[in-house]
Amino acid sequence: MTTVADTQDTRTAWLADFERFARQADGEAPASVVELRRRGIQRFEALGFPTLQQEEWRFTNVAPIVRTAFRRAEPGSHEADGVTPAALEPFLYPDLHRLVFVDGFFVPALSDLHELPEGVLAGGLAQALEAHPERVEPFLGEIARTEEHPFAALNTAFLQDGAFLSIPRNTVVETPFHLVFVSTVHDQPRASMPRNLFVLGENSQSLVVESYVTLGTGGHFTCSVTEVEAGPAAVIDHYRVQQESREAFHMAMFQIHQERDANVRSHTVTIGGAIVRNDTGVVLDGEGGDCTLNGLYVINGTQMVDNHMRVEHAKPHCDSYELFKGILDQKARAVFNGRIYVHPGAQKTDAKQSSRNLLLSSDALVNSNPQLEIFADDVKCTHGSTVGQLDRDAVFYLRSRGIAERAAQSILTYAFASDIIERIKVDPVREELAEFLFTRLPEGEVVRQAV
Repeated sequence: MTTVADTQDTRTAWLADFERFARQADGEAPASVVELRRRGIQRFEALGFPTLQQEEWRFTNVAPIVRTAFRRAEPGSHEADGVTPAALEPFLYPDLHRLVFVDGFFVPALSDLHELPEGVLAGGLAQALEAHPERVEPFLGEIARTEEHPFAALNTAFLQDGAFLSIPRNTVVETPFHLVFVSTVHDQPRASMPRNLFVLGENSQSLVVESYVTLGTGGHFTCSVTEVEAGPAAVIDHYRVQQESREAFHMAMFQIHQERDANVRSHTVTIGGAIVRNDTGVVLDGEGGDCTLNGLYVINGTQMVDNHMRVEHAKPHCDSYELFKGILDQKARAVFNGRIYVHPGAQKTDAKQSSRNLLLSSDALVNSNPQLEIFADDVKCTHGSTVGQLDRDAVFYLRSRGIAERAAQSILTYAFASDIIERIKVDPVREELAEFLFTRLPEGEVVRQAV
């Protein structure tokens, strides 16, 4: 059990590491970034690590993270860490724009950008801050809400590199971007802190896939923050696939700001990690905005996944849709905490939120808490949550058709997950997730033939 003293000691170690980091990094950073880092470390010092006594964290025990002495990742030689093109091959999708990050730092030598439309910027955040500060500084740190989130504050304190995408107005990028975040494994576990910023101008369009993977097996800590600015009538399809090692810890914040008529569709898929938390927030800040947030987590053993969602309808005539599905086996644990907040004056809001969970074991557990806070009177808002096991009648029906019991159960489990998988527009991502289920489920070949 982690004590208060343990938590304070770990916080003190991070504060000391920040002073070393600041002495080295502040001289090379713009004044705005130096100030942002200082605000981040001050919030982290004030907040400390979350505990089970805090309402927002009462089902998510981060004690294993606190107890581990992580070494903060620094820019280095990716070859020395074994990150080669051959080693990356299993994680790549063909024919996409590819940006590779090793322990949070952009590696141009492993990346592959095809011809981009005029004015599009894609690459490392540190590089963009140096070459195009006017396209970064107005948005960096302005979208993500770190005031009450200690891990996001920690990421901000050590902000250094990550992914940067900037799409000018009236520009459509047809080929998807694939951002590959590779964590390496060492005797002393490393902590990586990628900071990502996507800026879409008016009437622009793009598609982004984020993959988080581990090279090798073993523990590490990913603490990421992604900010998205969707300008008027901008369209972005976003997919986030977290498939790191089973010993990894992953704390992520994904924050979106939408202007008039912007359309954002995001899918979060979690299949790896020991303790994973995804904090997703959206502010619909212009009339006619549309936002879709879907998620799928497939976990077993003692894995723990926590999805916290907050969708704010700040202006009238906006729509939001959330559907998160979980498949849990053995002693896996999950949390879904979703809140739709309708501001005063946000009339004609249409918001739907649903959390559905399938338990394959009597030892699996889900805590689901969908919420509505509505301060307008002309709205349509619904929310719901279901937690249950496979339908016995459906299993019996398949068995009566000559299908073995385990195969019948797997077919129904696949059907439950496919509702999310089939919404993924990027063919290799969708196919990879389907293949994962065929491999994970008992009698997977029977399922493959059946579907």
